[in-house]
Amino acid sequence: MALFGALFLALLAGAQAELPGCKIRITSTALELVKQEGLRFLEQELETITIPDLRGREGHFYYNISEVKVMELQLTSSELHFQPEQELMLQINNGSLGLRFRRQLLYWFLKVYEFLSMFITSGMRFLLNQQICPVLYHAGTVLLNSLLDTVPVRSAVDELVGIDYSLLKDPVASASSLDMEFRGAFFPLADGNWSLRNQAVEPQLPEEERMVYVAFSEFFFDSAMESYFRAGALKLSLVGAKVPHDLDMLLRATYFGNIVLLSPAEIDSPLKLELRVTAPPRCTIKPSGTTISVTASVTIALVPPDQPEVKLSSMTMDVRLSAKMALRGKVLRTQLDLRRFRIYSNQSALESLALIPLQAPLKTMLQIGVMPMLNERTWRGVQIPLPEGIDFVREVVTNHVGFLTIGADLHFAKGLREVIEKNRPANTRDPRAPSAPPPSMAAV
Repeated sequence: MALFGALFLALLAGAQAELPGCKIRITSTALELVKQEGLRFLEQELETITIPDLRGREGHFYYNISEVKVMELQLTSSELHFQPEQELMLQINNGSLGLRFRRQLLYWFLKVYEFLSMFITSGMRFLLNQQICPVLYHAGTVLLNSLLDTVPVRSAVDELVGIDYSLLKDPVASASSLDMEFRGAFFPLADGNWSLRNQAVEPQLPEEERMVYVAFSEFFFDSAMESYFRAGALKLSLVGAKVPHDLDMLLRATYFGNIVLLSPAEIDSPLKLELRVTAPPRCTIKPSGTTISVTASVTIALVPPDQPEVKLSSMTMDVRLSAKMALRGKVLRTQLDLRRFRIYSNQSALESLALIPLQAPLKTMLQIGVMPMLNERTWRGVQIPLPEGIDFVREVVTNHVGFLTIGADLHFAKGLREVIEKNRPANTRDPRAPSAPPPSMAAV
């Protein structure tokens, strides 16, 4: 019975576990680029350290070493690799420093050069340990964390919706990659507590050849479209001169039998064409491509000045769009294309037959008037959770059943130091601040 209860609880926990809408894999191929940029940053940090003067007396020997400055730093032997349970490991061996300093020595007997050399070397090593270890600790825990703070976690996409990239669990490191799972869910800004339940296929990351891979499930795109639907953005109203002239004439001719029975003021009033999405659009990802299905109502009416609208007809419109995804910099962009269009009446099959002449002009209106507005928004895209200054290049999109993956290489558009200086917290300018460990501990 106890075993059955434990099994039931395990199944219940698995059923309640939240699936990711977005996954990112960083492979060992990217580590060499990251290592070189990281070491360059560490070298720049160490070259700015201030080393105090060393002065004193040992028996008959007086010394004063001042104006010590790091002139050159070489970290020739280093390795950056993934390590299970520790995520990332950086090892530096046989680093060397070039120093410049002023020395003043006074001694009372000859043949002490070897002693002085050993004494000065030991003293400088002590001073460097006192300064370098806190700087390395500060750079690794404070400054690099300020870089990670530039990764968008929960932020606004535009004035209507936001995106939530919260990590669902700790990153998982293997010998060749580091995998991260993100919620990857959009939400309407007016209702930040709302979230769409993720019932889509979990995205997978089977490859490791490129520097980085990003996977998105159908849920990622469905949550975006439902958020815009809930925000009231998926509707369009054209009145008067905004209705294309040829379509205006065709609609008036189609509904001439209804219009001729109206009053003169209503007959000559502007025409209104309203499109309103009636249910959240849904995304389908297959190896053959990505499609978006949309169902909307089409209402045709006359709008007399200072009078109620006169409804002429209402119909249903089914639209299927093809979607092509692209990753530019660190922004996921979408290009939409109208593939299928159908209108029909909810009243009768006879009225649906009467709507056949409207199919072509309404489709043309969508292609010319609506699709450019949609693409202007979708091409602005949404940012991927990546630190500032790092971009994707040479991306390749691959469709699977229920999700798509994008393999790409990384490029540092900005130097690591430039990004960190821009986002460096004001109270972390001094690497010997209280957040650093004691020099003795850091040296160990």
